[in-house]
Formats: sequence, structure tokens, C-alpha cells
Amino acid sequence: MPDQLAPKVAVVVPSFNHSQFVATCLRSIIKQTEKPAQLVVIDDGSSDGSPQLIGSILRDCPFPCELIARENRGLSATLNQGLELTRGDYFAYLSSDDIWLGDFLESRIKLLNSRPAAVLAYGNAYLIDNQNKVIDCTADWATYKDGDVREMLLRAIAPMSPTVVYRRDALIHHGWNDTARLEDYELYLKLSRDGDFAFDPRPLAAWRSHERNTSRNQSMMLEEHVAALRRIGPSLNLSTTELETKIRSIKFSRAEDFLRLGDKKKATQLAFENLGGASLTGMLRIMARLAIPNSVMAQRREQKKQLSAQRYGSFEI
Repeated sequence: MPDQLAPKVAVVVPSFNHSQFVATCLRSIIKQTEKPAQLVVIDDGSSDGSPQLIGSILRDCPFPCELIARENRGLSATLNQGLELTRGDYFAYLSSDDIWLGDFLESRIKLLNSRPAAVLAYGNAYLIDNQNKVIDCTADWATYKDGDVREMLLRAIAPMSPTVVYRRDALIHHGWNDTARLEDYELYLKLSRDGDFAFDPRPLAAWRSHERNTSRNQSMMLEEHVAALRRIGPSLNLSTTELETKIRSIKFSRAEDFLRLGDKKKATQLAFENLGGASLTGMLRIMARLAIPNSVMAQRREQKKQLSAQRYGSFEI
């Protein structure tokens, strides 16, 4: 295929107070084997000197790029602005604390080219710490699906954002809900009505775990999952009874997330209030984990991180 006819991908980096990580993020984009046709970095009101650092890095960017620094508007509004400012067949965004492996864009574009019915392509992800050391990998535990992913999403299992490349024609019809605090889940539900999700099991991206992650606020995430389901569920042909059953199932399964944080009180409340959404296996697993002391759970988490670091190593970008 001649270069002038090759599908083009635009990349947006929403940046907010990640001066410690943004240089690594941008270098991982600049070093892609498939170069973006356009890179737009939108700094969402950072107060840590991020815009100056970003500007210095973009001076050496070998493809068209732009930095926009403005007041804080939130992540969803930032992504919608980035979508409006860019062009191309495909769209991807990478948060300013995350990174891509070198062939991420090339692999995702090849996958989407081979799957015309797919609205996006996604995959597994490494989880890394502040020092770029791998502490986990979704390939070891996630139950991601290829093709029709509505049932997967209705269990609140969703792609991690740094692993996703969107087909712009599908994305442009929806965009992000500016009022949603969990930016991607509602969008995934909408897109699942329009086509397949193409899944590549290889981990080609890394999501960074640190003290400011939104995902640490499990109560907010649960509220947003439920709110998105109530908004979009009827358009997925779910009856009121079916929707409420799905919500109870999600609430029950999320009890395990609270257990991982050591919040047994909230975990117990969720589990027993939503037994109607539980399987026998799920009930037995929750009961067993409730019996484990928090100190033992914490020790197991640290052991898991150490084993992942030994298995996967760290990133040099």
C-alpha cells in the first residue's frame, strides 16, 4: 500500500501533574515503529511544571505535534477536545503517566486493517511502578474477549485505556461523556453496540500504578459503573430485571476489589447485600478471602509484585 494511502493514526496525550512521568510517556510515542500522523498534547491545568517539560521534549519530535496548555476541564473534556483537533483513520490516547512498547501502534493498526467490523483494538497490559518496574500483567488474570464483548462489559470487565486504538468513524459518533468521572466505561458500552472489539493477547502497553490513580477510589469506580449501566443498559436490549441482575452481580464481584484494599467492612456489605448476583463459586471465594487477615493479604500482594518484577523485568524508554 503506498504511504499516501496508508491509514493514519492521531495520538492525544492528556496531561495533568505528571511531570515525573510525562517525558517517558512522550518518548514511548516518539519511538513508535509506526509514527503517528499527528500528536496533540493537552495539559489540563498542571501546576508542577509539566508544560515546560513537554515543550522541551516536543522540540525534537520527528512528526507533526502540538502542545495546548490551558485551565483544568477534566479528562473527558480533554479527550473530546483532542478528538476534535485531530484527523486520521484511527485515534489513540495515552495518559501522561502511561507508556507504549515500540510496536504498539503498528500492531494495532495491522489488527484493525484485518478486522473491518471492529470499532477498536485492545490487548493486555503490564502494570508498572514509579521506577518502570513491572509489578503485574493482565495476561496473568484478565478474562478479556474478542469480538462481541457486551457480556464482558456487563461484568464490568473493560479494556485498559493505554491498550486501545479506536476506529475514528465509530468513535466520532459518541465521544466521551463530560459528566462521567470514569471516562471510558460508558464509551465502551456504546461502542459495543456498533461492532467488535479486536483483541490481541500480547501486552504492548503499560499502565502506571501510583498513589494518585483514579482506580484507587473503588467507591467512585463502582458508582460510575452502575450509573453508566443505568444510562446505556436499555439500549443494549436489557429489561429492567436483567439490568438490575447485572448490577447486583457487579456489586458482588467488586467486593473483592475492596478486600484487596483491606476494606473488609465495605466488602462484606457489598457481598451480603448482593447475594442474588453471586455464583456459588463467587460466594465461597469471598467467604474464604474475608477470613484472611489484612496483613496476610498485604504480604501476598507484595510477593506477587516481586514475582512479576522477576518474571517481566522493567522498561527502558
